[in-house]
Formats: sequence, structure tokens, C-alpha cells
Amino acid sequence: MLALPRPARRVLPALLLALPPAALAAQTPAPKPAAKPAAKAGARPAPARRAAGVVPSTDALAHLDTLWPPKNLPPVLPGSLLPARRIVAYYGNPLSKRMGVLGEYPVDEMLAKLDREVAAWTAADPAHPVQPALHLIATVAQGAPGKDGTYRYRVVPALIEKVHGWARRRNAVLFLDVQIGKSTLPAELEALRPWLARPDVHLGIDPEFAMTKGGLPGKRVGSYDAADINAASTFLSNLVAQYRLPPKVLVVHRFTGPMVTNAMQIRRDPRVQVVMHMDGWGPPYGKRATWSRFIYPYPVQYTGFKLFYHNDTKAGHPLMKPKDVLGLHPDPLYIQYQ
Repeated sequence: MLALPRPARRVLPALLLALPPAALAAQTPAPKPAAKPAAKAGARPAPARRAAGVVPSTDALAHLDTLWPPKNLPPVLPGSLLPARRIVAYYGNPLSKRMGVLGEYPVDEMLAKLDREVAAWTAADPAHPVQPALHLIATVAQGAPGKDGTYRYRVVPALIEKVHGWARRRNAVLFLDVQIGKSTLPAELEALRPWLARPDVHLGIDPEFAMTKGGLPGKRVGSYDAADINAASTFLSNLVAQYRLPPKVLVVHRFTGPMVTNAMQIRRDPRVQVVMHMDGWGPPYGKRATWSRFIYPYPVQYTGFKLFYHNDTKAGHPLMKPKDVLGLHPDPLYIQYQ
């Protein structure tokens, strides 16, 4: 068995700190959550990987190389973003500087930084035109139950519209990210229906904060089963059919094994392009290890990779550059910066 470092970790977002006085009349800030312990690694052993820095046996490589590309992929419909383009997204929530780059900087500075990342990825892989994106955490898991006991907070419609406007300034698409807490995925998707019915709005779902098996957000890592992901896919595919939209992209966060159960039972639908997104933070070797354990062995459809400006580098390690990420197999087609 190939020994690899512990998987990269992901930090619990700092959930919606107090707003400036002028904003209080429009939106009530969500409570601050409890701190989250480091995520545990899944039980599945790590497969052999070139990117891990160890040369596996020829037999192991031959076996692994049969996984990609996935078998029986659906046809690529007109208007699909993937695989012709690579999506480069900025993630977070404007209400908190600690939830990601989307809220860390003034909007013009943030968009200028996104422009530079888009240029860097374009230069690194000219064969894949870059589609810029903003990825807004629209349903935010909470450390307290709230009045309805759901441990989640929905941002007000005006904030979604504001971020959608920012995206349009850069011809970017918008992703709405859902952290359900103790709510249900169908309820949270239904609340976002007016925006997901738009042609340039896509979806992210985060198992880390889906307490489908009990526990509290920030106290344990949550989980989605393939059945949950299939339900989200069906919701999106119905929107595509009803409103004659281009195919949707569905991003599923993952950095441990139990975060996504029965992954190989995730259905493939040409109207929904599923991205299994490596969402762990840490040094480059740890991120590669997490990729090799929890993304590469489960060839659903497309892959994504997350880069943390602060958490990846806080121990003095370098932030992976586009050429480093492009050393992974298969090439991630969804890149997210937090």
C-alpha cells in the first residue's frame, strides 16, 4: 500500500460577522459558530498516484489509468460550460472577510484579482478558455440553532442580486453554495429556485455542513449520499427542461471519504454537469494526497480543485500555481479560490 500524508484539511468558515450599522436594517447577522476540529481521513486506502511523488508499480498504474475518462459519459449538449472551458471561481460571502476572497476585499479590488487569476490560467492552458465565476455561500451553516432550529442562515435576496451584478460586470457566471446544517437539501434548493432558474446561475452543495447523520455544524464533518446528490441533479435538470436553459454545473465539495457515500451511484444527466471538487487545505503534498484518495478513485464526471490563499500558505508552504494543478490527472476543470 502506498503511504501518503494525511489529507488536507478544510477550515470551518467564520460565519457572518456583525454588519456595519447601515446594513442592519436590511439584514440580521448570523451567529458565530463553534470552532471545528480537523477533519478525519476516510478509511479507504490511498491509490497509487504519480502526483504523490512516489512511483507506483506498473500494474498499479495500469489499473488506475482505466478509471479516466469515466465510462458511459452523457453527451455534451449545446451551451455546456464543460469540458470545453475551465471555470475559475472566487468563493465566499461579502458579509464576512473570513469566509473567502469574495468578501475579503473591496469589490473592484476583488474583481481585479480574479482577472489576474483568469489570465494566469489562460496562459497556463490556452486550450481551455477560462470562464470566470463568483461562488457565493448563499445558505450558511451556523453554530447555533436559530429560531427554526435548522442551524443554517439564508442570505437575503438583495445580496444574491448584488453578487450576481458583480459577476455580470466580468461576464462571469454565478454559483450559489448551500450549507444546509440541519435543514433539508430540497427545502434550501427550493428557496433558491428563482435564481437557479436563470441561465448563468449554477449550484454548489457542501456535504461538510450537511448534518444528515446527526451532530452539529462545526463539531463533525457532515455527509451526502449519492441519493442526495441525485436529488439535487434532478432539481436542476427539471429547471433546465422547464425553462429551456443551457446545462447546469453542480459542484460537490469533498475532502474525506464519508463526506460522499456511494459516489459511484451518482447519476449522469446531460443537463447537469457534476464536478467532484477537492476542497481540502494544506501543503501541496497534502492536497495531492487528498486528491488521490477521495477524487481520483471515484470518476463521476468532472473534477475541481480548491486553492486557499491563506490556509494553504500559513505554514510557509507555497500556493500551488496553475502549472502545479495541471500536473494532476485528470486536469481539474473547476478551480476555486478562497
